[in-house]
Amino acid sequence: GITSPIYLDEITTEGSLINTLQVPASVGVTSFSSKSELALNLSANGNYLTFMAYQAPFNALDVSNSNTPSVVDPTNPVGLSYYRQVIQLDTNGNFAATLTNAYSGNNGRAAVLASNGNYYTVGNAGNGGNPQPSGVVDGAGLQFIVPGAAPLLDPQPAGNFSVTQYGYPADKLGKDDNFRGLTIFNNTIYVTKGSGGNGINTVYQVGTPGTLPTPQNSTLPVTMTILPGFSTVLAKSTTGVTYPFGIWFANANTLYVADEGDGTAANDGTSKTSGLQKWVLINGTWQLAYVLQNGLNLGQQYNVPNYPATLNPAPDGLRNITGRVNTDGTVTIWAITSTVSASGDQGADPNQLVTIDDVLANTDPSVAAGEQFQVLRTAAYGEVLRGIAFTPGTTAPAAPASISVVSSGLTYSRRTQTFNGTVTITNNGSSAITGPYYVLFSGLTNGVTLTNGITHNGLPAVQVLGAGATLQPGQTASAAVSFSDPSFAVINYTPIVGQ
Repeated sequence: GITSPIYLDEITTEGSLINTLQVPASVGVTSFSSKSELALNLSANGNYLTFMAYQAPFNALDVSNSNTPSVVDPTNPVGLSYYRQVIQLDTNGNFAATLTNAYSGNNGRAAVLASNGNYYTVGNAGNGGNPQPSGVVDGAGLQFIVPGAAPLLDPQPAGNFSVTQYGYPADKLGKDDNFRGLTIFNNTIYVTKGSGGNGINTVYQVGTPGTLPTPQNSTLPVTMTILPGFSTVLAKSTTGVTYPFGIWFANANTLYVADEGDGTAANDGTSKTSGLQKWVLINGTWQLAYVLQNGLNLGQQYNVPNYPATLNPAPDGLRNITGRVNTDGTVTIWAITSTVSASGDQGADPNQLVTIDDVLANTDPSVAAGEQFQVLRTAAYGEVLRGIAFTPGTTAPAAPASISVVSSGLTYSRRTQTFNGTVTITNNGSSAITGPYYVLFSGLTNGVTLTNGITHNGLPAVQVLGAGATLQPGQTASAAVSFSDPSFAVINYTPIVGQ
């Protein structure tokens, strides 16, 4: 591939362009045709946007297959070396870059700033022979990176997986960790694998629920497990293989998974799993409720101005996604499409941004059959769409006008070493409201962690009104809050009511 500039388009939720911010060449570039790159993720407090890039010039060849400067595979045919890096964007439009020697021989794909103040990233590594050098293996998969730190000589894996956990013989070392999707929900990391002939294409949980992993050497015990109910079929199998990409939790029991499709024209439009999968957790096992495909027009070519008509792409599935829980019991999901075409390099096809509303509580495919994707944008010739996320500082929907929220002062407990208080909502309307309702903490001071909460709409939150509970006009409901603040910084946040 050839390196190219990165442009961040800020748009409304309906797809209208607000402005465009170019990432300076001195900050980072992408490989134009690498379809797995440039996932966008918001930080735990919603204030920072993060993604992976390269420290390289524009129009450079084969950067995505180059070694990193300190992790060199002598069998890699690409001679030059380039750092991979995490790019962070704040609410004021300022960029910061952190270099890494991870993903030597391949690409970093996604990065997120966690509540502990550190980056977690996913990607692939290796472009040489088998076996690969230990540094290449350690630099694959899930990585732990300290923001602003000098690049370590050796990458720091934060966990790994082996097919031997499920009774299969070992395959190419490091390629089981060829991850591309990444999210943090309830302080737990989840990743996906959906490409390559090794490993298992599926959704993984990293470590113990509610605990962010720490760096480890890849020879230590594995820390990743496949979510119960998701595929355990080898990626090289001839049947039953899926292609997970982006993932988004609407709540602890509802997970949306983008499936890219297999990239072959013969199967385009006939796959029953490509598109947007809705999974629900029932008695400890994830079950596929249905797959949303209507309106994606899988297998149907669309016209791109100035693009050769014989190369016009057709949607094949979905790549990166993000979503929002609405106050009316629905969710809205925005997604980037994958393609098939005769171009010879489907990662370079002009693709689309689409959106759909789904009834959150629904598990009936016949009800979901009436839901339809809408195309918000089609990439122009010479343009590709990659990641999708809310603008930093704007992730949560506005609070309902009839519900107000106030926060108490905070007191410090020496026993628990936490700052504690309450948040209270009041029903100021003329009719009763029914839960669940949450208070979300937007703009929470960096380094401060809500220790007794959950993640809701991408923000730390507490539930103040339970599901099915009723709050009459004039009544209030409160919830305790507890913050960990190791540096004793001033704790700032904006409380927002959400459902």
